[in-house]
Amino acid sequence: MALQNTWHHRRVADGSAKACWICYKPSTSVLITPDNKDFFYTCLGHLKDRGFCLPDADEAAVAAERTEKEELDREIAKVKKEYDEKQKLKREKRKEKEKNKGKEKDKDAKKTEEDEDKEDEKAKNEKIKEMSKANDDEEAENGPRIYTLKKNFYQMRLDRIRNAEIAKRNRERMQNPTLFPSVPSGKP
Repeated sequence: MALQNTWHHRRVADGSAKACWICYKPSTSVLITPDNKDFFYTCLGHLKDRGFCLPDADEAAVAAERTEKEELDREIAKVKKEYDEKQKLKREKRKEKEKNKGKEKDKDAKKTEEDEDKEDEKAKNEKIKEMSKANDDEEAENGPRIYTLKKNFYQMRLDRIRNAEIAKRNRERMQNPTLFPSVPSGKP
């Protein structure tokens, strides 16, 4: 039986988590062949391991571009929205201060406002960098879906399937009564 060395990554529900084939930790990630003849559970960490499997090059490039761009756009929009809200609140506070103080303002007050704006810009940039790092973690989950196992691991899967077929054949043979020799009918 020839088994293709192409495996699709699928996720299962948390309640259906089973032991990883390599490290036996509970995992919800499953690698399955396209024809559904073989599957096994594996951790996300093993999917990143280049010694275990390699992602399909075309699939990995497309998935990485798609998820990276979408996530960055969402996060940037979120940060911009938060920044605009903060700026709006500051403007409202300034207007209240102007009403209270009148038209008199110190140069020091203007400098402190400018310093606050610069600090907000720095905080915004730091937040964008932090969110882009968080996207890297999500890439593994949303990353490539097609993998190829390394030679040794692929051979282990083939051996497992072959041994299962042999065991099934042997069970069937043992249930067949013609397999055993008949009782001698002559006198000794």
